[in-house]
Amino acid sequence: MDEKAAITADTIELLLLNQTAIRAALEELSLWVCQRGSTHVHENVMVVLTALDTHAEAISIGIERLRS
Repeated sequence: MDEKAAITADTIELLLLNQTAIRAALEELSLWVCQRGSTHVHENVMVVLTALDTHAEAISIGIERLRS
């Protein structure tokens, strides 16, 4: 792997870690909101979190390809 690909993979991996942390925080907030009766808001957030999970998988694959 050349240096540019390594730097790119490392940078994208850091962004992925940030995305994962933000996802976890959103899920915690969504559960808190749900417990207070706003189930519709919670359901909407969960749909978006599913999209984040799908994107995280694609990002992981891209990182693996950069490192190979």
